[in-house]
Amino acid sequence: MNNMDMHHDHHEMKDMQMDNTMMQHGGQMMHMGNLKLKFWISLVASIPVIILSPMLKVAWLPTFSFPGSEWVALILASFLYFYGGAPFITGAVAEIKAKKPEMMTLIAIGISVSYFYSIYSFVMNHFIAPNGNVMDFFWELATLIDIMLLGHWIEMNAVMAAGNALQKMAALLPGEATVIDTDGTQRTVPLKAVKVNDVVLVKAGAKIPADGVITAGNTSVNESLVTGEARAITKTVKDKVIGGSTNGAGTLQVKVTGTGDSGYLAQVMQLVSDAQREQSSAEGIADKVAGWLVYIAVSVALITFIVWWALTGEFNFALERMVTILVIACPHALGLAIPLVVARSTSIGAKNGLLTRKRQALEDADHLDMVLMDKTGTLTAGNFAVAAFDSWDDSFSSRDVLANFAALEQNSSHPLSVGILNAAKHENVDVPKANDVINIAGTGLSGSVGGRALMIANERYLIDQGISYDHDVVHEWATKGNTVSFLLADQQAVGFVAQGDQIKPESKKLIDGLKARHITPVMLTGDNKQVALVVAKQLGISEVDVHAELKPADKEGIVRQYQAGKHTVAMVGDGVNDAPSLARADIGIAIGAGTDVALDSADIVLVRSEPSDILNFLELAHNTSRKMVQNLWFGAGYNIFAIPLASGILAPVGFVLSPALGAVLMGLSTIVVAINAQTLHIRK
Repeated sequence: MNNMDMHHDHHEMKDMQMDNTMMQHGGQMMHMGNLKLKFWISLVASIPVIILSPMLKVAWLPTFSFPGSEWVALILASFLYFYGGAPFITGAVAEIKAKKPEMMTLIAIGISVSYFYSIYSFVMNHFIAPNGNVMDFFWELATLIDIMLLGHWIEMNAVMAAGNALQKMAALLPGEATVIDTDGTQRTVPLKAVKVNDVVLVKAGAKIPADGVITAGNTSVNESLVTGEARAITKTVKDKVIGGSTNGAGTLQVKVTGTGDSGYLAQVMQLVSDAQREQSSAEGIADKVAGWLVYIAVSVALITFIVWWALTGEFNFALERMVTILVIACPHALGLAIPLVVARSTSIGAKNGLLTRKRQALEDADHLDMVLMDKTGTLTAGNFAVAAFDSWDDSFSSRDVLANFAALEQNSSHPLSVGILNAAKHENVDVPKANDVINIAGTGLSGSVGGRALMIANERYLIDQGISYDHDVVHEWATKGNTVSFLLADQQAVGFVAQGDQIKPESKKLIDGLKARHITPVMLTGDNKQVALVVAKQLGISEVDVHAELKPADKEGIVRQYQAGKHTVAMVGDGVNDAPSLARADIGIAIGAGTDVALDSADIVLVRSEPSDILNFLELAHNTSRKMVQNLWFGAGYNIFAIPLASGILAPVGFVLSPALGAVLMGLSTIVVAINAQTLHIRK
């Protein structure tokens, strides 16, 4: 699978997603630029329609007319219906086909009834009964389309567009590979031409083009973008490598074992794709309200028409009652109720380091009972820091040990090396020059400092060579989650350095805050079980909620398991290996300092990379959901009274809700909705 193939697959997937979400209330039904253009063009076309409307006379405002002005209003209103109303009509068709009428159907009913009744009114007043007084709803059509387009535009502008996670994954692979033929000749071919059992050449610093086994060469491979773990891994002959990871300083020959769909990265991409397609289809509260209103309004409107026509025999009056019900059932305020809250919420979130990419996440957060978190880069800093260093030999001080470690490591970019060099700088030790430094695969480094042969080695080397060392000290630091390296002089252990991936200061606050909200924190990691349990114990995460030595598919599978157990799950992560689980979870939360792929697979991004910002998100989401419910009551709740009044229930006592009064009520509810949205806030 080459880059172009991956990009093509990605766009096919996005097209399917667009089709599936067309019916959902929100900005996903079309490109924001087109929606913005539709709004402005529709707004300009609406101005003459409103100015020429008889409704101005009802509202005691000056009216305007000229010969043929009715035709101008008719033409512009027709343009508005078929141009500005097109996305709502298309969305309604999709909802009806899915047998799930929601917001798009409600809007389409409102604008369609307004338009076609107005056509009926125009024909009646100009051709059938010229002296008749059948009021048109062109003004309602124009304002309803404008408000609904504006609402969708506001929401789309506030919520970031869905990310291109699969394209970012495809970018991890090179577009070409150098294949070594059996006669030793080299040729550069497109990645899609690479086959299993081909031998490819991977130069220092280059990306590994496919999964395979090393047949020649030694190096260290940075798999952090793929596996999410920060530590570079030493690789030698017969070791496996992953396509998309980055080669270190050595040159490799790799026999390909997996290409295209069989490759590790391609499988991760498939997991993300599947998860995005199957992601929760839970209805938003606005869609639920709209769905109820569709059934209520249509039912009451039909009953009203039949009853009034049967009682009075006046077709026009019965039709006007039915139309009034259908028009006011889709109030202007309902189109702004959610977008205004979302716009306010995303603004507050941005100021507090939270980036909202999916509105549904704000609504789902109130139901969370499990938060799954990647360890490296999420709960821990993702870079190794020196926790301790000391000497076991009188000829070396502890500072000498650190200085000699730094001397041998100063030309290495290994994460452990970086930690040692940072510690040396922090301790202000003078780092001597090292000569003849050699990387010893699977062990460490050797070289000479001041004419003395020194070596940095791991514990396995000391055990294999029978070199004595202080086991108690090593055990003490290892059980704290640290990696211990040793300084050898003349094959004697003279000191050690312990390094650990440091827990972020805010992580403990996050775990405590989740527990206080009765949300279970769960740790997922590709790291070994011992280190994971050490971190979990320090943070207060239960041992049964720790899952270690996981692959991307494992993480995504655990999310599935919890969801199958009727849990509402959030996943927090920062690496490519987290992307499938981020996409699968009910709410995916990405650490802002993580990879682009993780960010694009998430619903919420923590810009400041502070784990405790998850608590701010939960509070913001709770307050946002509360405001959404309030606004829906303000925006649509008045239908509890308006629909019965519009049906003529009080006609026996002389009161019938006129379209003009219905318009006033809509205007008031819109004002209330706007003011209420601005009162949204979170505690500082």
